[in-house]
Order: sequence, then C-alpha cells, then structure tokens
Amino acid sequence: MTPRVSVVVPSYNNGPHIEAAIHSILSQTYADFELIISDHSSTDGTWEKLQLLASDPRIRLMQVPAGGGAPANWTAVTDEARGELIKLVCGDDLLYPTSLAEQVAAFDQHPEAVLVASQRDIVDETGVPVVQGRGVQHLHGMVDGLTAIRRTVRAGTNVFGEPACVMMRRQVLADSGGWDSRSPYLIDQATCSRVLLHGPMVAVRRPLAGFRISAQQWSVSLSREQSEHARAFHAMLRSEHEGLLSGWDVRLGDARATLMAWKRRAAYIWLRRRMGI
Repeated sequence: MTPRVSVVVPSYNNGPHIEAAIHSILSQTYADFELIISDHSSTDGTWEKLQLLASDPRIRLMQVPAGGGAPANWTAVTDEARGELIKLVCGDDLLYPTSLAEQVAAFDQHPEAVLVASQRDIVDETGVPVVQGRGVQHLHGMVDGLTAIRRTVRAGTNVFGEPACVMMRRQVLADSGGWDSRSPYLIDQATCSRVLLHGPMVAVRRPLAGFRISAQQWSVSLSREQSEHARAFHAMLRSEHEGLLSGWDVRLGDARATLMAWKRRAAYIWLRRRMGI
C-alpha cells in the first residue's frame, strides 16, 4: 500500500548524528509513512551506520553518486517518494514525536493547503536546545500563499524554517519544478515560496523539530554570500511574478537580510564561546 507520508533524508557526512536523526523519525506517533534515506558519497562512516538500521521495513536506502551538491541529493531522494505528503529531514536534524501527526492533521483540517510549517528549536551538537520556539514569525493558522511569500521577503529570512519544519504536498512540489537550486543558500526558502504560489499554508506555532547548528558552520564570507543570495532571490521573485512584491517589499527585505546574516554570525560566535572552541 502507498503510504500517506514520505519522509526523505538526504545524508552527507552526518556520521555523528545520523542515528539520532533516523531514530527520531522512526519514533513518530504517526505510523503511515515511509522513510527513504539517500547517502551522497559520505566518507565518514554514515553509510555504514545506515546499514545497522536497514532491517526496519519502513526504511529504503539508496546511494547518490558524487557531484551536484545538496540539490542533487535532495532531488534524487525526493524522486523516490510515493506518499501524498512529503517531508525532507537533513541527516543531522531531529523530528519531535508528534511532528508528522500534527502536520498531517493540519492538512486534513485544511485540504486546500499546499504546505504546513511549524516552529523549531535550535539545538547544539549534543541535541540540547539553545534557542526555543523559533520560526513562522507572526503567521498563525491558515495563511494565503502570496501573503506568506511577502512575509518571508519582508522579514529578510526564511520564515518557513528548515525542511524538517515543513511538510508539502508532493505533487505540488513536483508541479512547481522540485527543489529550487537557483539560490544555493536559500534552496528551502525558495522552494517553499514556489510551492506557495499554488495555494495557502498552515502555520503551526509549536516547535515540532530540532535544527542542529555547529560552531564551525558560519564565517564572515558566508554571511556576505547569504545576504547577497537573499537580495538576488527577492529580485528574482519580483521579476518573475508581476504584482507579487512591491519595490518597498524588496528594499525592506534586502536590508533585513543583511541584518539577519550578521545576527547569525554573532550567534555562531556566541556558540563557539559557549562550547569553548
């Protein structure tokens, strides 16, 4: 039988955390799901650790050849999904036990929705929350898709959260062109925005996932690159979809994207000090 939900995990060198990520998915209170895990030529033992989990009938393992970066891995594992609904979980993140159940319930309550997003906790290398209940800004309940897109642009950041916070209708994702790799640092935000051109979202104002951060993830050059990609993303949206964004929307979003990039930089400096690095 075809499962209602496909959870897909594109792993790459997630050796220290892949087991915790997979166990968090297998421990869901919602049972009607399949779990597809692709490994993108990991060199740190991730694939070997996945073999220890392969006996679970809900799991399918696959390998993706080197090359193409994250978009290639995300696309390959998504193409194997069969469920009506799809959730992508990176190999070092965590799902909280009721994540699938609550997001499926939101789709059942709002059948016109194309996407459900929740808040998330920011967790450190050990899984301990360092920031709780982040995401979805001031969105609550059913939100028009175009309104949600404007909100994420004006905020200068991804209000939908990382993929583990989001569940989408798989067919709408496919009809939208799949994962949007034109903005490498904004693949999740850009894809959610493209999906939301097709309908409304539901915002769940509770953390249903843990997004893991590392003190080594950030740099001054990366903060500049991400803000540059955000500005390009805003300009692209305005150019491709007439009437969606005003000039003021873009100017505000550009300014806030620069500010948010430096806020993240400061947060990672704080994390390094917290961990004694």
